[in-house]
Formats: sequence, C-alpha cells, structure tokens
Amino acid sequence: MAARLNRVAHDHAVLLIEQGLFVADERDMWSEHQPSTAEENRYIEEYGMADYGKWHLGVDATKDADSKERYKFPYGDFKVVHRCGVLSAEVRAAQYKYNDIEHAAAHLHGMIDGAVEAKDRAHAAP
Repeated sequence: MAARLNRVAHDHAVLLIEQGLFVADERDMWSEHQPSTAEENRYIEEYGMADYGKWHLGVDATKDADSKERYKFPYGDFKVVHRCGVLSAEVRAAQYKYNDIEHAAAHLHGMIDGAVEAKDRAHAAP
C-alpha cells in the first residue's frame, strides 16, 4: 500500500471538529461505528467518489481514481468524525510508517480531546 496524506480530507475533518461534529468514542469502537460496505456504496451513489474521498486521511495515487481502493484510513461515518476512527487511522499509519498521515491523525485526535476537555471545563465552572 502506497499512501500519502489526503489534505482535502484532513481539512474536512478539521472543519467538522471545529463545528462540534464529532463523537468522542474509544478506539475499540471503530469496528462498530465504521460505515458498512452498503453504506459506503450508497454514499458514493449519492455524493460521488471525490466526496467519499473526503472521509479518508490517506490516498493511494497508484489506484484508479474511481475506485474505493484509492482511499485509505477512514475517520468518520459520512456525518461526523469518530475519535475511534481517528485513533485507528493514527495507529495503522504508524504501523505502515506513513508519517504524514500519522501526524495528521494525531492532530485531529488532539483537537477532539482538546474540545472535550474545554467542554468539561466549561460545565465545571461555577
């Protein structure tokens, strides 16, 4: 697998997190939260392959532009960013030594955790 950072996807994820469109779930929940093949296919039918790519932090330019194989390291469910997806992408990118993808996922991970901490502090304030 030859992948590089999909900057469009990273920027999309940043925007969603800034808008509060994320779920602060645990890493082991990704197998339950990631979209099914049927959900992926419906999304592609409705929005197209380019929009599908916005939900994947990695892109493999050696794969056909019109194939799902081109996109790697999903991070959300086509509605919101999932912390578990970001964590899974971060760990897998590190395993494959895709440093740019690993660092981008770590950045998103930090953004989510920071947003959760800020929300917790705001609720704790008198």
